Amino acid sequence: MKKYIVLICMLMMAAYAGATEVTLIDKTAFETTLDGKEISLYTLRGGDIVMPVTNYGGRVVALWAPDREGNMEDVVLGYNNIESYINNRGERFLGACIGVVANRIAGGKFTLNGKEYQVPLTDGVNTLHGGNTGIDRVVWDVVSVTDNSIVLHYMAVDGEEGFPGNRDITMTYTLTDDNGFKIEYKATTDAPALINLSNHSFFNLKGEGNGTILDHELTINADQITRTSQNLIPTGELMAVEGTPFDFRTPYIIGERINSDHEQMRFGSGYDANWCINQEREGEITWAATLYEPASGRVMEVLTDQPGIQFYSGNFFGGWVKGKYGRTHKARESLALETQKYPDAINQEGFPSIVLNPGEEYTHTCIYRFSAR
Repeated sequence: MKKYIVLICMLMMAAYAGATEVTLIDKTAFETTLDGKEISLYTLRGGDIVMPVTNYGGRVVALWAPDREGNMEDVVLGYNNIESYINNRGERFLGACIGVVANRIAGGKFTLNGKEYQVPLTDGVNTLHGGNTGIDRVVWDVVSVTDNSIVLHYMAVDGEEGFPGNRDITMTYTLTDDNGFKIEYKATTDAPALINLSNHSFFNLKGEGNGTILDHELTINADQITRTSQNLIPTGELMAVEGTPFDFRTPYIIGERINSDHEQMRFGSGYDANWCINQEREGEITWAATLYEPASGRVMEVLTDQPGIQFYSGNFFGGWVKGKYGRTHKARESLALETQKYPDAINQEGFPSIVLNPGEEYTHTCIYRFSAR
């Protein structure tokens, strides 16, 4: 009888070990030099999650999280080699830190302290996520690495991509004991500058390449979005979500209203808008959103001290580029939830300011916390 008990325990342990297995990415496929700076891959572990990161663009390459049975899946999109990021043929911003100004600037134009600036247009009309290069296409310095954290640094010099000021940026990724992926940004400048950073990981809680995200359930802690024109530039008006497809104050299946004929939905070809987070106190870390995938039971909560969160439902993936596991990245098979200040804030009176002056410090905290139910 004792032998049978031991055998059963061994089988259970083997089954559990198989369920929680993580496929690590080959580090050597990320080891190269660009512009005289070394690129590599760093694998962080904390709680039950595992996250490989590269210092090229501060990109999250993979993020392994358990489902309700303990089965592990990689829930972010990415590539298994650095060449695919550098010479990218698909979505540019996979897993990257974006900026120095995340989101859009109308016409690439703004005025700061009476001086007019024109920065590169990324779509022929507006500037998106910092210009043609941005901080997603540079090699960050690795300040320090531990088992569960990495500190990255980048100096965006005055005039880079047309933006003023030497902006000294430090970004820390930490995996916490409660399965949180915590991002902390800090920045200073020697002259008046703009800064609005975010992370652009694309999530599918079923796992990369495992089908649609339209059956995911989403809740967003916001009563309003920033209404936009056809080219997704804010009009300056805050639009109430009540009675619209943008009302996620209670949980909704993403695909239930995504093909609505609402004007704002047509402009984005699906969800691509900034929600104004309900904050009791400015600058306080607040629950912003919860994403739930019913089949696996995986849950991702988003918390931040920022006033906005951009929900993009992955509408423009072409389906011709393969990810880490040989499956293609298709439209609406991943989504982004980007915490940040509002789009085009420098040109919109009344929006939270993205101006950073000498003697001030920009700070931003975002937490993606994983669980299962």
